[in-house]
Amino acid sequence: MQDNEHKRLVEMIDGYKGKEGSLIQLLLDLQSEFNWISKDALQEISERLKIPPSRIYRIASFYEAISLKPIGKHKISVCMGTACQVRGSGMILDRTESKLKIKQGGTTPDMRFTLKRVNCLGCCAIGPVMVVDDDYHGRLTSDRVERIIKKYD
Repeated sequence: MQDNEHKRLVEMIDGYKGKEGSLIQLLLDLQSEFNWISKDALQEISERLKIPPSRIYRIASFYEAISLKPIGKHKISVCMGTACQVRGSGMILDRTESKLKIKQGGTTPDMRFTLKRVNCLGCCAIGPVMVVDDDYHGRLTSDRVERIIKKYD
């Protein structure tokens, strides 16, 4: 971690001192700021807030929105719920993996994209669905996948 990143980390953690029950929000804020939470950051949280490392890790590893390993600048989630599957989400996932040259759960070597499959995105009526960052793309076809990825490249 670079000095300026460490300084920002300490500022953010110290902003939560004395605030009971705010660990999840702190972790989400750190995720938003750094795009992942390192072991060093977990240790810093433990030391500065006097919370056992095991408790922090248990919470951080439980939430899907928190990553304990570096992820890409853009997070792509492909819905694999029943409604999306019957409409071809398997092909959408295959095409996305092929285009990015990674498997689901992976991150491109240039750290631009991380690809995940999710059980349901809650918008079954417009399936198959892909979310890139916070942008929902519905009624997908294999051809649209390439155009969508290019938009974020």
